[in-house]
Amino acid sequence: MAASAHACCGQAHGFECLCGHPRVQAGFRRLEMDIQRRMVLGGMAAAVGLYAGFGTSPLLMAEAPKRDPRPLLLTNLRLFDGHRLELQQGRAVLVGGDRIKDVIAADAAPENVRRIDCQGHVLMPGLIDAHWHSTLCGVSQVTAMTADIAYVHLVAAREAERTLLRGFTTVRDVGGPAFALKQAIDEGVMAGPRIFPAGAMISQTSGHGDFRLLNELPRAGDGDLSYTERAGVAAIADGGDAVLRRTREQLMRGASQIKLMAGGGVASPYDPLDSAQFTEQELRAAVDAASDWGTYVTVHVYTPGGIQRAIRAGVRCIEHGQLADEETVRMMADHDIWWSLQPFLQDEDANVYPDAARQALQAEVAEGTERAFELADKHNVRTGFGTDILMSPGKTESQGRQLAKLTRWMEPLSVLRKATAGNGELLALSGDRAPYEGKLGVIEPGALADLLLVDGNPEEDLTFLDTPDTSLKLILKGGGIHANRLDGDAA
Repeated sequence: MAASAHACCGQAHGFECLCGHPRVQAGFRRLEMDIQRRMVLGGMAAAVGLYAGFGTSPLLMAEAPKRDPRPLLLTNLRLFDGHRLELQQGRAVLVGGDRIKDVIAADAAPENVRRIDCQGHVLMPGLIDAHWHSTLCGVSQVTAMTADIAYVHLVAAREAERTLLRGFTTVRDVGGPAFALKQAIDEGVMAGPRIFPAGAMISQTSGHGDFRLLNELPRAGDGDLSYTERAGVAAIADGGDAVLRRTREQLMRGASQIKLMAGGGVASPYDPLDSAQFTEQELRAAVDAASDWGTYVTVHVYTPGGIQRAIRAGVRCIEHGQLADEETVRMMADHDIWWSLQPFLQDEDANVYPDAARQALQAEVAEGTERAFELADKHNVRTGFGTDILMSPGKTESQGRQLAKLTRWMEPLSVLRKATAGNGELLALSGDRAPYEGKLGVIEPGALADLLLVDGNPEEDLTFLDTPDTSLKLILKGGGIHANRLDGDAA
């Protein structure tokens, strides 16, 4: 619809097109939501009439499930609202449509509502994973690099539903071709979490996102793209102009944030962990392009030098950073940088490397993880939680368990706050490029109704996160119930 409107106002009327303006985009989103509502309530004729003014045809949509139009009241619960480090008693939560209408006293329940007796369980916001790879988590590296991309997307669709059923109702995707998956989920074609997509990981030649084999080198200028570039997994760029172009391409596709590779990694066959990648000028080109669209750049990097270079270039978030020293962490605090940390530890969930060299690097990062959480707390750096399960199909089920590991550094309710309201604040860095209107990660009036009802005591521990099939009694996303495991007919 936006493309058609662009042609109309830019060509037919001869003035500057404003279709990319945040307010106009918000208007398009509201119109699309109204059209979908009319298609369900008033039939296709009303929807066609609305589209006629834009010269387009309506999208073919699956018939929406019929919903009880009455608000949903969740009662008999203990409430964790995402903010307060306590469980509130004597509260009830009223859901209307896809939003939380109100949080009220349990004895002030309105009439003409549907009721769900939550049987004394804890109601909390849906979890947010701030470092996820929606299309790349459920396949091996060999499959990701060699299989028909259609197969990769089919596996991603299956994994998306599993992600939602683990209680992660939103993910910030920081690398991979997730745009089609996001669209399918948002349109109700399939079940899955909300996705904040970054699109292709932008990498320099020889960088952490350069997945080419040595026999594919050299490539002259703008030669043929590699398989991973054509598939949207990565985008290789050298020089400020090339970085600018690749960044703008991801924004055109609908990126809510931009991801650059600014350093090496443990598993990398060619780029050393201690390498610095992209010059400051190259990083700034991406920052400027993202800023022009009202959003931000986040970077994969571990080392002090790489982190400091990224901060000087205007990057707003650091992914990993486990090798940061105290001077660098202090710099992060001074510049209000977000730190997206993962519990990389040499434990049962860690990647297995056959060679001693990579094992040594893995141990170095594990030691750095302990230090990173301590330094972040000492200098009050805002940290987000993410898992970074990448090309490891056997490890996706550990997603909740990874979050529970944070209790070694903080109290359980503080961990949940980090993965709900805290990560919601990180998502808000996307500004008008955020794909969903409304707050995430909190239970308060006007917030999106992404909710979990859990059988556990998060004031004491988070072990329930490792058994979502039995511990998550209710899973709601946008007010819709995706799982109901309550005993008896509670609704």
